[in-house]
Amino acid sequence: MLAAAATGPLLARTAVRLATRLPSARPTPARALTTAAVLAVLLCGAVLLGGDRPATLAYAWAAGAAVVLAQVDLAVHRLPDRVTYPAAAVCRAALLADAALLGTGPALLRALLAAAVAGGVALLAALAGPSGLGLGDVKLLALLGLLLGWAGWGVLLAGVFLGLLAGAGLSLVLVATGRAGWRTPVAFGPPLLLGAVLALLVEGPLA
Repeated sequence: MLAAAATGPLLARTAVRLATRLPSARPTPARALTTAAVLAVLLCGAVLLGGDRPATLAYAWAAGAAVVLAQVDLAVHRLPDRVTYPAAAVCRAALLADAALLGTGPALLRALLAAAVAGGVALLAALAGPSGLGLGDVKLLALLGLLLGWAGWGVLLAGVFLGLLAGAGLSLVLVATGRAGWRTPVAFGPPLLLGAVLALLVEGPLA
């Protein structure tokens, strides 16, 4: 897709600069190409998922945010608010427009409630075990709750379950290969994002 080809390198540069906090940092050509390729797949998925409607913009914007958040979290274990907050705002606005134009008010209310529930439960988990989820993960789960909840409660539960399962699997692999210990912090952002994508993939086109 032309949009991914044009935006991918820009998002790769944004991710590198957020991770290094160096305004002059630039991604390698391989990273730029990989980012563009992943973004193209996610954007195609967003269009197939939502079709021609305002809600599709929410999933498309979230796709762009996801490729940045995943790269930064893998590099420095951070999920920058500079990416998460604008994504949440755009997604809420797109779903609100969808509700106003297409009468999907019940789905919007479910999405907002799901965001509150996912974020609230994640916050309690973060406070109970500071070595696990961080506040960045809490905000990401609230955003994913919004998007998955709009698709349905079952999609939300599946996405969170698959994300936590992927995170646990990643931790076990790192420990087994000696690249991490049992108390070594693990980036949970990418597994959570992967779980969300898989749940939406299984759900298929939205009504």
